[in-house]
Amino acid sequence: MSDAIPADGTVHWIGTGLSTGSGLRVVADRARRLLVWGRTDTKAERCLARLGLTDRAGARGYDLDRLAQELRTGDIVVSMLPASEHPALLRLCVEHNAHFACSSYVSEDILAEAAAAAKAGLVVLTEAGLDPGIDHLFADLLVARGREVVGDGPATVEFTSYCGGVPAEPNEFRYRFSWAPRGVLSALRAPARYLDEGVERVVDLPWTATRAHVLDGETFEAYPNRDSIPYLAQYAFPPAWQARVFVRGTLRLEGWSRAWEDVFATVRTGDGDRIAALADELAARHPTTDADRDRVVLAVALDISGANGASWRGEYVLDTVGDAEESAMARCVSLPLAYGISEILDGKTPAGLRQAAQGAEDARRWLAFLSANGVDWRFDEQRRTG
Repeated sequence: MSDAIPADGTVHWIGTGLSTGSGLRVVADRARRLLVWGRTDTKAERCLARLGLTDRAGARGYDLDRLAQELRTGDIVVSMLPASEHPALLRLCVEHNAHFACSSYVSEDILAEAAAAAKAGLVVLTEAGLDPGIDHLFADLLVARGREVVGDGPATVEFTSYCGGVPAEPNEFRYRFSWAPRGVLSALRAPARYLDEGVERVVDLPWTATRAHVLDGETFEAYPNRDSIPYLAQYAFPPAWQARVFVRGTLRLEGWSRAWEDVFATVRTGDGDRIAALADELAARHPTTDADRDRVVLAVALDISGANGASWRGEYVLDTVGDAEESAMARCVSLPLAYGISEILDGKTPAGLRQAAQGAEDARRWLAFLSANGVDWRFDEQRRTG
């Protein structure tokens, strides 16, 4: 892996949707030059006005060719667009020697471009938002703490990581759209793979594996999300630890599966056009108003039962509500991403593919920044001896 091309201080923030929040102010503080690209010039200008950045950043109407004309070596491109748009942006970054950052999952298309980016000395920062993002930070710290308490010897472990954006005040629909409705429905069509009772399980329609999950006395509904298995390696469990449960999933309010029965019927049988039409229908039927407040809940837990009789359980819980200035989702997605961008600007991130922070030491640094910027959580642990 080559050293990263030095960042030149210019950041292109692409997208002004529901997840663009106060993290953009952090980038404005750190970048020498910030350009915000919206669907139109007007949308970009409105985003800057909403965040009080009108005089601190440039506004642009997004077009891939127009972006290409402005890209320079060492620039950073931040994609807040749907994940399907990331590969084209990353290819453009490789062509123009620019770094790339997003909060989305690593896809096969991103992986296909990452090797060329690394060879060119470019950073490809991914999974640097809420989930994926902050969940990785919690997981790294849980594994480090578990190793301190129980050790690296033979043990049976159970790991769960559940996250959801829900309405702060429960509604009949049991949900509040905090990101693009089409993306929400598309995620319901993505098969999930995880470990349960020591057995690898795959479900084509993840909501069909919904189960109750109790947190602080409140009952939620939880279902597996995407492919959990690769994160066994990313979280660096010691080889002697045997995972009995390992699942990363989505959290919803109790009653969600019942309220969404008609939605599931369309997702199960509809084609892409019908799904897109349903997304538009749901957005119109359940609009988000200025008076609405969203809530983000993230719970990451690790339970270790050592063969020597020593056992330990640790859990991080983030539970926060949006306010009149900013939604909880925008805050929790944009701030960790902004910190990752700051690390690139400071030359602290090596070239190649990164998934948020990597390791407990990095995780502590990222979380210290989040805490200083109003993202709070708690950590609980219990020791048991045989």
